[in-house]
Amino acid sequence: MTSKTNDDFKKGLKATSLFGGVQVFQILISIINSKFVAILLGPAGMGISGLLSSTTGLIVSATSLGLRTSAVRDISLAYSTNDTNRFNRVVSVFRRLVWITGLLGLLVCALLSPLWSHWTFGNYDYTWAFVLLSVTLLLGQLSSGQSVILQGTRHFNYMAKSSVIGSVLGLFTSIPLYYVYGIKGIVPAMLISSVTGICLTYYFSHKIKTVPIRLSIRQVFTEGKIMMQLGVFIALRGFMETLCAYLVRVFIGHQGTLEDVGLYNSGFSIIGTYVGLVFAAMTNEYYPRLSSYSNDKVNFNKAINQQMELSWLLSAPLIAVFLVMGEIVLLVLYSERFVGATMMISWGLLGIFFKAPSWCLGYTFMAKGDAKAFFWNELFAQLIMVSLNIFFYAVWGLDGLGVSYLVSYVLYLIQVFVVTRIRYGYQCDGELLKVFIPQFFVALFIFLGVVILPSIYKYIIGFPLVLFSFWLSYRELNKRVDVKGFLQSKISKRLRHGE
Repeated sequence: MTSKTNDDFKKGLKATSLFGGVQVFQILISIINSKFVAILLGPAGMGISGLLSSTTGLIVSATSLGLRTSAVRDISLAYSTNDTNRFNRVVSVFRRLVWITGLLGLLVCALLSPLWSHWTFGNYDYTWAFVLLSVTLLLGQLSSGQSVILQGTRHFNYMAKSSVIGSVLGLFTSIPLYYVYGIKGIVPAMLISSVTGICLTYYFSHKIKTVPIRLSIRQVFTEGKIMMQLGVFIALRGFMETLCAYLVRVFIGHQGTLEDVGLYNSGFSIIGTYVGLVFAAMTNEYYPRLSSYSNDKVNFNKAINQQMELSWLLSAPLIAVFLVMGEIVLLVLYSERFVGATMMISWGLLGIFFKAPSWCLGYTFMAKGDAKAFFWNELFAQLIMVSLNIFFYAVWGLDGLGVSYLVSYVLYLIQVFVVTRIRYGYQCDGELLKVFIPQFFVALFIFLGVVILPSIYKYIIGFPLVLFSFWLSYRELNKRVDVKGFLQSKISKRLRHGE
């Protein structure tokens, strides 16, 4: 590796460890919050809170134009040029668009509040709740806008601090409200959480020096055209994904049982939350870095291959752990009634090996601002995934959904590889196989042990293989970065801050 690529790898690892820690912390906060909500509000309160959140979330997805994702590319690209005027102009355009889309969300929520109440709850009792919550849509969009600026300029420490402080404040402000006011405290808690969020993101984003530029509405829409166009397609993709997931759940509910729907939800929730946190953590650093190289073919290609390596090296040991411990995790997080999802999860975990590289390649469309290619690529992939889910569930039941996840991502990897190679000249590094093959076969041996062996033998054979997977990742990471020195520097830094 060149020194530049090595440096990029180290930055990627550092950002991933930072946001991985943040996500683990937020998961813990979420678990604590859920426990208090369950105790203080009961099932009815949890239901009301969930319905209010999902409805406002639907309005946000329809009115935000996907700017939260699309704008990262423009800001990162402008920031990487070191052209202050261009950067200030892009940020000014983006901030105006954020205000426009935020106000649009507020108006849609407030003016249609009687309809939202009726559609969501079957009555008009929550009309004023939606009127009040309309403010959170504006504040939330403004807060997201500040986070985008932090992400695009790679101020990851500020992003992490904002997320952690926001989670803690949200927990300590909502619980007293639930305790004192019960269900009536839900809306005030959501409002306070929004105010806290906007205050934190504004505080950290204003540490980045920008000069506002006066722009007419016409200039805003003209210069923000590509940003909005990509954003609209990203929003459509999100809607497609939600719709496809809904159709699959409906099919399972009609052809199978509601218990199967619950097992499907819980199983893929574990994959998405606990194994997927590696991908979520990497997104914050990878997407802006890839965008900054969108006009540099050599570094663009290197960034993709480097991210593939990093995604396998970090996710493979977690996959090994969950393959061995899947049944125990289901017992701890849920109950023995959910153990039936173990084999589905195991098949799905093998699919992560193919999701990792396809995920890295999938970001090339957004980094290039290639909105139409992004949309058609994702639409085709979603149609295949829904079709395979339906077919494999009909043939093999619940386990078939795990097989479908694996097959879907194998096909998606082939698809996205061919498209990016033809469209952007992507070239796969032969070194990637040296990372993939050993880790995949370790996972495959564990998987076969899960299928064939009784529990006690599964653990006897599985745990040494888990340790071997960790060792493989450590060895490969150490070739690229001085892992021991990296960890020592982080620990000594934490200790100095503690003093």
